[in-house]
Amino acid sequence: MEKGIFAGLKVLDCASFIAAPAAATVLSDFGADVIKIEPPGAGDPYRNLPNLPGYPAGEHNFAWLLEARNKKSIALDLAKSEAQAVLYKLVQEADVFITNMPPPVRAKLGITYGHLAHLNDRLIYASFTGYGEKGEEANKPGFDSNAYWARSGLMDLVRADTDTTPARSVAGMGDHPCAMAFYGAIVTALYQREKTGKGSHVKSNLMANGVWAASVLAQAKLCGAKFGERRPRERALNAVANHYQCKDGRWLILSLLNEERQWPALAKCLGREDLIDDPRFATKADRHARSVELIKILDETFATRDLAEWREILDGNGLVFGVVGILDDIPNDKQMLENEVLVPFENDTMLTINSPIWIDGAKKVQPRKPPGVGEHSDEILRAAGYDEQAIKELRSKGAVG
Repeated sequence: MEKGIFAGLKVLDCASFIAAPAAATVLSDFGADVIKIEPPGAGDPYRNLPNLPGYPAGEHNFAWLLEARNKKSIALDLAKSEAQAVLYKLVQEADVFITNMPPPVRAKLGITYGHLAHLNDRLIYASFTGYGEKGEEANKPGFDSNAYWARSGLMDLVRADTDTTPARSVAGMGDHPCAMAFYGAIVTALYQREKTGKGSHVKSNLMANGVWAASVLAQAKLCGAKFGERRPRERALNAVANHYQCKDGRWLILSLLNEERQWPALAKCLGREDLIDDPRFATKADRHARSVELIKILDETFATRDLAEWREILDGNGLVFGVVGILDDIPNDKQMLENEVLVPFENDTMLTINSPIWIDGAKKVQPRKPPGVGEHSDEILRAAGYDEQAIKELRSKGAVG
């Protein structure tokens, strides 16, 4: 079995839902030993996500498969002092402790930085919140739909035009980029520990990551820039940086930033060589000035062929464009498969989504199926030095599940 670059790194995932636990998942992909700490019984409430209204129905818990792969689970009722004592013992040998519980909950459960740092001066304590850990909203719960997507301005910015409603996000759309930022914070702290020998407290939050995602336009606002009208697709300012519907209903998006060079090639691909010398569109300035007129022409042209045909034609001429993908495309996407964006679970043909970083010479572990609630409780307790009688007593008190 491939051990991975983080082999021997011990991580305690004391978090719920997506952003913070997903950072632990990335560490596990590179070989870290991740222990999921969750309440006895139902466990992490994220396990129940596929049962909520509006989510896809199927035989597999797709949400848990993705976020909890490679991990072991211990069920601890941290409201009980006996369970807290178990956690403190685990912390003494841990490298990283991850939580996204609100500050008051951390205080109630005895898992603040102050509770844990003195137990292990090499510990990286990584906390994730909705809105940061200072100010009047520090204790406010947040999900990526509100703290990342809505608060940052993204929800408003990506609407088709000013007359349409703000755009809804999809599950985990902000959480997973946040997880990568949080992972980066943890790894940076580990690097600092290599230099100083000391652990530290690292933080990230949904709101900050959301504004970072929207930062090009947010920075423009901070600089006092003047914003123009939000125009619908049919009235876009640049026809060759726009999206178009094909005959079969699928969409593609042109991204011809080197317009002067690529415009003639596009016209030839479309079978509209006449446009090259058309005085209406002769120069870049002309095409932009008459973008609405040109969009109508391109709409009519792209509607004559299916997406697959246009892909072959445009790819063969080096034009920069993208397919507006749909979920049905993903399982058989050759580029994703060849680049290990999609990888199979261990001893299974089912695919999962890989974490989006690769390091030469450091292979990732093959994804292992996630654990049941408390599946490894006894194993973890024994490794921490508890004998069978002590484990039995912990269970009798409800501290361990």
